[in-house]
Amino acid sequence: MERPIRVGITHGDINGIGYEVLLKTLEDNRMLELCTPVVYGSAKIAAFYRKLLDFPQVPFTQVKGGEEIVDGVNNIINVVGEDVKVEPGTSSEVGGQAAFASLERAVADLKEGHIDVLVTSPINKRNIQSENFKFPGHTEYLEATIGDGSQALMVLCAKDLRVALVTTHLPIKDVPAAITKEEILNKLRIFNRSLIRDFGIEAPRIAVLSLNPHAGEDGLLGTEEKDVIIPAIEEAKQQGILAFGPYAPDGFFGAGRFVKFDGILAMYHDQGLAPFKALAMDAGVNFTAGLPYVRTSPDHGTGYDITGRGEASPESMREAIYSAIDIFRNRQREDECRKRPLRKQYVAKGQDNVVLDLTKEQ
Repeated sequence: MERPIRVGITHGDINGIGYEVLLKTLEDNRMLELCTPVVYGSAKIAAFYRKLLDFPQVPFTQVKGGEEIVDGVNNIINVVGEDVKVEPGTSSEVGGQAAFASLERAVADLKEGHIDVLVTSPINKRNIQSENFKFPGHTEYLEATIGDGSQALMVLCAKDLRVALVTTHLPIKDVPAAITKEEILNKLRIFNRSLIRDFGIEAPRIAVLSLNPHAGEDGLLGTEEKDVIIPAIEEAKQQGILAFGPYAPDGFFGAGRFVKFDGILAMYHDQGLAPFKALAMDAGVNFTAGLPYVRTSPDHGTGYDITGRGEASPESMREAIYSAIDIFRNRQREDECRKRPLRKQYVAKGQDNVVLDLTKEQ
């Protein structure tokens, strides 16, 4: 009998809402029917937030490392010292150090096969910076540490809505220079492959958004559409990718055209994420496509302003766990199908009921 899928969960910024949404998620024992949660954090900090928020007891089994994970229970691996200072709602250097300690330990266990998928709680992208972490966010760090040469693609998903980004954490002034035909084409390839492998969609349809207002208005409001985006779409089509556009984002989302596509490729961060979060509400999930390992995350931030109030919704964390499990299983199914491909057969012309197996010499 196969063991349950082990879901590694980082605690993120210890001064944010990470522990609140974790406790709310894991207090429902039905989660254990789907997977074995492994929290990389601190039993002491978990107890602190449970008391602060007056939550019911959530049982954790403390284990020293990935080799000792116990299936069928909520595991917790202590990655910070007993004396770590928790300051709810405050950005601190200690909070950043604790977030990185959790992430580093979870990634190591993921690479060793002790956990199957990774779910990351929100971090503060400023206070986590150090000699060991010089990245704009999780996506770039994971590409460097577990990418094995693969390029990561940020995909926000909620049910049938999936939005990917050509550029991620860049200042707006730097976006136009980063939008090249090669980069768009590369992201389309990764996105198309992910929609097939990770989401189980056959022949996915991908909408590509424009960079400029009104899709450039035939060059009047910018030439990136004519010079870069359209050539990338045309070449993608030649490679068998069903890409369409470019579409002006305001009309595309406002008129509800997004429902006709399996995926949407946005040019920059807020262009894709602002409408996504407005439509997805609390159910959005951040998925890092293109990597050998499955990583998801809630699509919200640290939530300092509501930390300790009991107001944070656990829906996005639950959906992140569900999505990681689903994507992991989809990959397993595809891998199994590739191991046992259907034989190439045809009926010989003029010979009724004679089937030739093209995988063998006749």
